[in-house]
Amino acid sequence: MPIYEYRCQNCRKRNTYLILTTNAPALSCKHCQSANLERIMSRFAAPKSEEARMEAIADPSNFGDVDENDPQSMARFMKKMGKEMGEDLGEDMDEAMESMDQNDMDMDMGMSAPEEE
Repeated sequence: MPIYEYRCQNCRKRNTYLILTTNAPALSCKHCQSANLERIMSRFAAPKSEEARMEAIADPSNFGDVDENDPQSMARFMKKMGKEMGEDLGEDMDEAMESMDQNDMDMDMGMSAPEEE
């Protein structure tokens, strides 16, 4: 099935569309709804079998040292695990990791973490 990727010229986000006919409707960005899209060359992916994924997950050397008491280490582990399972944790995980980095820097500088409401 033909899957096409486009980059929005307004918000620079990548959009993926499954297009089944040659008479495709006008496309718009899934993030900002702009019609200003540029088709980009898609990445090539060779899917792994379920067995190969499970073998990769079972091998602890694929994930490096994981410190269960370190939130950043666990976030990196979850991101790698998600990739291995074919799940893109995307920007939400990146934002969470950046937030943890900022909180760590604040604590190193003697500043307290923001209070939750």
